[in-house]
Amino acid sequence: MGCCSARCMLILLCCLQLITALERQVFDFLGYQWAPIMINFFHTIMVILGLFGVIQYRSRYVIMYLLWMLLWVGWNVFVSCLYLDLGGLSKDSDILSLGVSSHRSWWKDNGPGCESEVLPSAGWHNQQNPELTTVLSCWLEYQYIEVLHCIAQLLISLLGFVYACYVVSTFSDEDDSYYK
Repeated sequence: MGCCSARCMLILLCCLQLITALERQVFDFLGYQWAPIMINFFHTIMVILGLFGVIQYRSRYVIMYLLWMLLWVGWNVFVSCLYLDLGGLSKDSDILSLGVSSHRSWWKDNGPGCESEVLPSAGWHNQQNPELTTVLSCWLEYQYIEVLHCIAQLLISLLGFVYACYVVSTFSDEDDSYYK
């Protein structure tokens, strides 16, 4: 087995997926976006199981990872369409927070180069409501940051899907023979 085999590349891609999922999870927690938090949690579990399958030569785990990647790609396309207001979806809806709170993307108020202005009313200074600040301008608007996150996830996932297909095809049927 060479140093840059498909199996090693898939292990690297799974590790990269775990890192980017953790980063995405942190910002979804900061924005109280409950649907992405749950989906990212399942994604982390599936990638860990896929990683286990690749390391232990278990094709069934890698196939499960492949099936999850199809769902993950669909989720990222949905989130991209939501933030770009495509297909009748709106970034101003509370779909991602599951209607539990009025919170939005953390990047909306804290994006790169964002200048925000706190409402001047003296009675509101002790309140911790994110709706009381107004973002004047940002270097990159929050919806594009979220879409860039989705694009990065899509690229890594599609590469992982391709390598996982190849890895599953190289595993022999004897590798899972004790399950039968």
